[in-house]
Amino acid sequence: MTPPSQTHPSPSPSPTPTRHLSRPLAYRGRLRSLTSGVGILTLSLTVTLGLAACGSGSPSGGEEATSAGTEAGSGSEDLIPITVGAIPIGDVAPIHVGVKEGFFEEEGLDVEVVNTSGGAIAVPGVVAGDYDFAFGNTVSLMVARDQGLPLQYVANGTTTTGEEGKDFAAVIALEDSELETTADLQGQTASSNNLMNIGDTSIRLAVDNAGGDGADMDFIELAFGDAAAAVQNGQVEAALVLEPYLTQSLDAGLKAVSWPYAEAHPDLDIGGYFTTEEVIEQRPEDVEAFTRAMRKSMEYSQENPDVVREVIGEYTETDPEILERITLPRFKADFSREAMTALGEAAVKYGVIDEAPDLDALLPEGTE
Repeated sequence: MTPPSQTHPSPSPSPTPTRHLSRPLAYRGRLRSLTSGVGILTLSLTVTLGLAACGSGSPSGGEEATSAGTEAGSGSEDLIPITVGAIPIGDVAPIHVGVKEGFFEEEGLDVEVVNTSGGAIAVPGVVAGDYDFAFGNTVSLMVARDQGLPLQYVANGTTTTGEEGKDFAAVIALEDSELETTADLQGQTASSNNLMNIGDTSIRLAVDNAGGDGADMDFIELAFGDAAAAVQNGQVEAALVLEPYLTQSLDAGLKAVSWPYAEAHPDLDIGGYFTTEEVIEQRPEDVEAFTRAMRKSMEYSQENPDVVREVIGEYTETDPEILERITLPRFKADFSREAMTALGEAAVKYGVIDEAPDLDALLPEGTE
């Protein structure tokens, strides 16, 4: 459910092609394709600011405010207007739930959720001030910090269920394929929606954890919606898909051979809401109010899956019948430092980032 590159997802607007820095010499493993996708722009702060300045001052890239974005506080002059950039996928359901249930209004905030095509729009948008906060996957934010961008999470967004066989992300293969387990992925060609990001990094880590060599894999970049067909026509042996594409792929006769998020770490956090260090320092009351409302939204969403499914149907085009059967992420309020440490170490090992992330700078204060 999060493109990361995001994260991951229900059908959404086609991503705008973006520049993708690959660091191919540092990337361990056989890298077949470096086509661009919806991943974060891994550029220097100067370049990112330059890209953001190319806009007209309003969000770009085919974005539009969701209908849920102004329900809670519309018309109230006492509420502080907050704009949040979020890719329209299942991962971000809690913020829509929070708006609908009035959790942000209770904290004095009038939140407008603006659809983005992923980190390539969200990151420059936050840096330029077009968004107060935005949703981004955890590897994307590690890359941003590694490139010198002063970004920090203020709230968690989505986490693996931690259950192999019942998660919202899986690696699929042909039913008659010899691939049966995660370790079998070693030596194979797989696809992910974005290269050198959370998808391929978590798969490599899962293969390592299964006793294989995660470096001994090829990856090509394919949108989740194209992944099943690529497996069926032999373009790849295996492919990472997220809900609702996972349920649709299984319906089409493919099988799941690995659950990389859950196998990388049972508490792996996939994405969350971030802003700049400047906003955190200069607007602490707004940030604290947003964080409190997000905690309420996360806890409520975890306890009310039917509400989550209903809300996802309001801001995506997911078929209602499919929506009833998809596996939802886990929505927990706190990040796992242990899981983030493991993910950061894997990102360094496979050349996604140069140095292990400073989790004190990346995660909300007090994260254990």
